[in-house]
Amino acid sequence: MRPRVGVWTRRLAVAGLCLLTACTSERTAAPSSDAAASASPAVSRAVITSTPADGAQEVPAEGPVKVTVAQGRLVSVRLADQKGTEVPGKVGPDGVWVPDARLAMSTAYTLDTVAEDQAGLKAAQHVAFATLAPDHTFAAFFTPEDGSTVGVGMPVSLRFSRPITDRAAVEKAISVTADPPVPVAAHWFSSRRLDLRPEKYWAAGTKVTLALRLKDVQGAPGDYGTQSKDVHFTVGRSVVSTVDLEAHTMTVRQDSRVLRTLKVSGGSPEFSTYLGTMVISEKFAVTRMNSQTVGLGDEYDIKDVPHAMRLTASGTFVHGNYWAARDVFGTANTSHGCLGLADVKGGSDSSPAGWFFEQSTVGDVIEVHGRSGDRVPPENGLNGWNLTWDQWRKGSALGGR
Repeated sequence: MRPRVGVWTRRLAVAGLCLLTACTSERTAAPSSDAAASASPAVSRAVITSTPADGAQEVPAEGPVKVTVAQGRLVSVRLADQKGTEVPGKVGPDGVWVPDARLAMSTAYTLDTVAEDQAGLKAAQHVAFATLAPDHTFAAFFTPEDGSTVGVGMPVSLRFSRPITDRAAVEKAISVTADPPVPVAAHWFSSRRLDLRPEKYWAAGTKVTLALRLKDVQGAPGDYGTQSKDVHFTVGRSVVSTVDLEAHTMTVRQDSRVLRTLKVSGGSPEFSTYLGTMVISEKFAVTRMNSQTVGLGDEYDIKDVPHAMRLTASGTFVHGNYWAARDVFGTANTSHGCLGLADVKGGSDSSPAGWFFEQSTVGDVIEVHGRSGDRVPPENGLNGWNLTWDQWRKGSALGGR
């Protein structure tokens, strides 16, 4: 089974999400666990329902956008655009949360909700969507965000609101420059996605500028760009972690210095963890992982997976695991594709998973090595590093400039 789950608001603009996240390898996958080694964890009975659906595009600016919860109560709802600007909202007499204002057009949004049941057990949900662009226009949703600090593996990734047929014209209107200078090349993964990166990871401390000069550029017959803006971000310290699936370890290095070696549990032989280079695209202090999103029926529904960080669009995560026996970590690969680290229910900053979560930022790199398993497809998440430089440049519409 090979689920084809897209991603972006961030699937639309950066790496994105399933409505209910779930660990996956190229085959279907589930949260890392020792199949029958421990009892099923107590999970929240609260059921969150959000509109629009995760991954929705061309959502009208007037919505509807709403959140409800059954068998519980809403604890928090956060609706924000990709700059982090929040849209205020309130819960009405009918128990439905709605925003107070009309949304902006041609904008990527995230909707994060936390609820709890009568026992106080929390459930979380993350939704990403984008609003409609005006007729005869297109917009580029981008990651990373303006003013952000990212890891050394972060590419510039653009998602277009409409398919681009004149790729050369659009690519010519986009540039990425770095200080200190380094050549940067573009690669089209589809008519809606364009990524740009250097040959090797960015150097720590690099200042990067994305220049969008798309205003009045015709991307497809009758569709013209609307943006003329600069986006600036900074590459922070260099954190690159190396996973050895045979030794069941992850060695975390900062600026080539070993910070710590952690015990992990990777994917089982049936559901092997992807091999290759993967980039952290999102971080969640808590998220929900549901087997139904990857075709495994009612096998599991863990609504409070702690310290989860996304590695692929199809659902591979490195995350905390409180339900498996502790002796699994460092000794056996028992998951359905994710990389599991020991944690406690609710998450602990002092656990291995909590420590790694605090050390990590979006754009950090995890390099996975093992004797067997599929190599991660470069378009699955922000993982274009799995193409050679020559392969990458061949994806340019301008002859590998």
